Amino acid sequence: MSKEKKPRTVEVAASLAHPVADRMGLALWDLRFEKEGADWYLRYFIDKPGGINIQDCEQFSRAVEKLLDEADPIDQSYILEVSSPGIERTLTRPEHFPPFVGSQVHVRLIRPREGTRDLYGRLTGRDEDGSVSLALDDESRLTIPKADIAKVKLVIDI
Repeated sequence: MSKEKKPRTVEVAASLAHPVADRMGLALWDLRFEKEGADWYLRYFIDKPGGINIQDCEQFSRAVEKLLDEADPIDQSYILEVSSPGIERTLTRPEHFPPFVGSQVHVRLIRPREGTRDLYGRLTGRDEDGSVSLALDDESRLTIPKADIAKVKLVIDI
């Protein structure tokens, strides 16, 4: 007898939220279910052209909270948060990378490489295998395997 795999919390929470985001003209940038200390957080990051405001977050939160309460897909108690991914947003999904090719990024490595865990450069691409390519300040190019990357984040120079 095969055991049916239960959908992950993030997958269920995303499937509930996508229609709400679409109806409101928002994009669901990212979604995280993570533990901090004794508390669990369900964090939605929403966006739209021109950016979002507090009213967007509030309206989305109310709408998705109602759906989450009705579906009750999360066993433990949690704190619901809705926010913008921010101007220096973390690039987590394959579709996040193409619009930001040419932008400055900070790549945090899992383990130090040549004495550093932090690399800065201009994003030149992301391959299908998840590796990220950078053009460094000295005009050299570097490709970092997905397995070595902890985080890729935009850097805005003002």
